[in-house]
Amino acid sequence: MGTTLKEFLRSSELKIDESLKSIIVSIAKGSVIVQSKLSRIGVDGTAGATGAINVQGEEVQNLDEEANNIFIDAFKKNGKVAIVGSEETENGIVLNQEFGEYLINMDPLDGSSNIDVAVSVGSIFGIWRRKDNVCLNDNSLLLKGREQVAAVYVVYGSSTLMVVATDSGVQSYSLDLDRKEFIITDDNLQLPNTSKYFSVNYGNWDNFSAKTQEIISDLQSKLSLRYIGSLIADFHRNLLKGGVFIYPADIKSPNGKLRLMYEANPLAFVIQKAGGIGISGKKNILDICPESLHQRTPLILGNTDIVENMFE
Repeated sequence: MGTTLKEFLRSSELKIDESLKSIIVSIAKGSVIVQSKLSRIGVDGTAGATGAINVQGEEVQNLDEEANNIFIDAFKKNGKVAIVGSEETENGIVLNQEFGEYLINMDPLDGSSNIDVAVSVGSIFGIWRRKDNVCLNDNSLLLKGREQVAAVYVVYGSSTLMVVATDSGVQSYSLDLDRKEFIITDDNLQLPNTSKYFSVNYGNWDNFSAKTQEIISDLQSKLSLRYIGSLIADFHRNLLKGGVFIYPADIKSPNGKLRLMYEANPLAFVIQKAGGIGISGKKNILDICPESLHQRTPLILGNTDIVENMFE
């Protein structure tokens, strides 16, 4: 039948405490609900946008709001989460000022603009240990990526997968729909030594710097291009197969487009624990000092031998 997430966390030698284990289980429970919602968007008529614009200036999809509420509710019930920063809310949401032990930054539904066309989407979480018991605010969430104690992402696609990274390594789980449980499929996920793919939006080519164009031209002579347009789906493929995801600064977005706290930091943590590296072009993503909850950054993630050659 396979070892479930709960069983693995209970029996394994992962160097994480019981509170953190319970938070990972809460993410899994929330993901099962989100997966169920996604599978019924055509039937339930929940596809499409709400008409609202979020703090990012992006059109909010119906399931953006639902996923955000599902995970917030899961963390409230958990009781170990002090405050949550989300792509969908302008400010952090305090959940447990007195007893919360951890801080979470999340993208509850990454790639949601692709929902209506049945393309893979995901959820992303960075988890930090709370530093003190002072009054919580947005600044409480602004910790370097290197200070994360765990990062989790979920891919909702041809199957639903959850990847968990801690200082003990990276594990991958698959959702058993009959049991509504995640089953461990890889207890030591590592990047392959050789790269197969690179992922970049060629639609931005004219806005790339000359150096970025040179780097990409070199990559296309060595690797195969794969680009889905959902960050988490492109990242996950390259993690399993080897390769590099590139969303650099360009003329239109000189500070980058992806969000540092709940996209770049968690995925950079995962890729590092799997043997790779994440950079902004100028420095390691995990060493960037955050200035705001919704701060943007260029993002390059993948095999170290490729990515290290892409520093400016």
